[in-house]
Amino acid sequence: MNDLHHQFHQAADELRHLKSRPDNDTLLMLYGLYKQALEGDVHGCQPTSFFDFIGTAKQEAWGRLKGMSQDDAMRQYVTLVQQLLP
Repeated sequence: MNDLHHQFHQAADELRHLKSRPDNDTLLMLYGLYKQALEGDVHGCQPTSFFDFIGTAKQEAWGRLKGMSQDDAMRQYVTLVQQLLP
């Protein structure tokens, strides 16, 4: 595992131990970056229900990152998590 992947997985682990919950916009950005880093561009899966507002917001957050490389997503994820840490 290279250094960037190690930093990414470490940041994901550190995020789980935050004392306070980030705001919703930050959570959506983290979600999108995480998915982009691991899976690349969003695929055609849409939330199954019109009333699945959370699922739709998550899908849109990930979709906004379409075209971003997985390495860039990892770097931005690590940077954002570091900003959230005390």
